[in-house]
Amino acid sequence: MLKLKHLIFLFSIVLLASCSRYNRVLNKGSVSDKYKMATEMYDAKKFDKALRLFEMITPAYKGKPQMERIQFMVSISYFNTKDYANAAYYFERFVTNYPKSSKKEEATFFSAKCHYLASPKYSVDQTETKDALLAFQKYINAYPNSKRLPEANQMVKELQYKLETKAFMIAKQYFDIGYYTSAVVAFDNMTSTYLGTEYREEAFFYKFKSAYELSVRSTFTKKYKRLVAAEKAYEKLERNYPESKYLKESQDLLKRVQKEIALILS
Repeated sequence: MLKLKHLIFLFSIVLLASCSRYNRVLNKGSVSDKYKMATEMYDAKKFDKALRLFEMITPAYKGKPQMERIQFMVSISYFNTKDYANAAYYFERFVTNYPKSSKKEEATFFSAKCHYLASPKYSVDQTETKDALLAFQKYINAYPNSKRLPEANQMVKELQYKLETKAFMIAKQYFDIGYYTSAVVAFDNMTSTYLGTEYREEAFFYKFKSAYELSVRSTFTKKYKRLVAAEKAYEKLERNYPESKYLKESQDLLKRVQKEIALILS
């Protein structure tokens, strides 16, 4: 017990001495002292402390060889403090400022990853998601053989799924509130934009159902054309998904569509 207390006491002394040294360098140290301390804090993963020092010394190292290392460490520090907006900005600046750097690939990857981590849930504005996809596309094009490619592709898949979900839910909302014309257009746009989407079968079903609801509610002058469009929407669902779980319900609706068409043509 005494030994444990002794160790805790010694650790506290070391910690206090370290904090005291940091504060002394922060407030009164020379530029070179601050640079040395900043790199120590960075290596110790004390990124908040490192950033305070880097911000102070950056003007003094502008245009000097050390600046490449400083800018990269600043970028990584912001990333590790989860300030992804600043991290992305500094990684992008690093890539622009040091196009021949050995760290260029890493910086390009982390720039895209910052946008990925900043991407919000699907129900809100997806500008950040689209920025992330563009950044990853640039990275994949520039480094097709990178060891980071599997991770990049996985993040692209997740980002893509988020956009698909948003597009599907917007179209589904049109259907739910009875805006069937808008729903038909939205489901069409969604399946055309995201060809391999997991929502494809469900989107085909709801497009048909929207077309059906639109046709049976139409005025006489528009009814025949819309009934035929509904019939074609059903055929597309059946052709692509002959074993669809939505087929039984769709077939029941199709019978009414065909009955309405027969009445008009008779």
